[in-house]
Amino acid sequence: MSDEDLSRMRDLDRAAVLAAAAVACRIRPADLERPTPCDGWDVATLLSHLSVQHRGFAAATRGEGADLAVWAPRPPAPDPVADFLAATADVLTAFGADGLADRPFRLPEISPVMAFPPIQAISFHLVDYVVHSWDLARSIGTRPELDLPTLKAAWSVTQLIPDSSREGPGAPFAPRIAAPPDAPLLDRIVAALGRDPGWKPAVPAFWCLATPAPPACGHGRTCYLV
Repeated sequence: MSDEDLSRMRDLDRAAVLAAAAVACRIRPADLERPTPCDGWDVATLLSHLSVQHRGFAAATRGEGADLAVWAPRPPAPDPVADFLAATADVLTAFGADGLADRPFRLPEISPVMAFPPIQAISFHLVDYVVHSWDLARSIGTRPELDLPTLKAAWSVTQLIPDSSREGPGAPFAPRIAAPPDAPLLDRIVAALGRDPGWKPAVPAFWCLATPAPPACGHGRTCYLV
């Protein structure tokens, strides 16, 4: 792994993370109970999961990722959007730190014994936030803004996910869903991870279909991540 390869992976991951943050900035309090493509999770629960994962990966950069308590699910924060944006800042700072190339990542949800090279660990994070940015966006009736290099990187990683990770209770991914070969790349990615690209929320998100994204979060906080 070269420093250039790691730097490129960090940039791609950052693009996916910021795409998810941009979607979060469109979420209003009334949206928090909306269903998501993640079975049994509403928007607030999904945001809580994403915040935990951000903080878990940030902890892994500090050599603290082996502790399963770091990754334990938590109830949604009083302000799930603000908590998610704070966790976003945390992980971007951690991934941008000097000396990252020499720090193996412990990710016990993937393997309780293995330590992963930083570039591989960050690629896992990249895929997670590409697909979860889609989950969040579909929940409020829109789509995430992800550039082609980020999608191509996520697609490459997605193809390496074994079918064994799609089986049994608690599996991180559902079985693949067929998607036409000429479908948009993001649709093929989410289908490969078990999502229906045509999924729509049960309650139409009229406000976000009819109006442009507001310059500030629905909670009144300016989205400061750039």
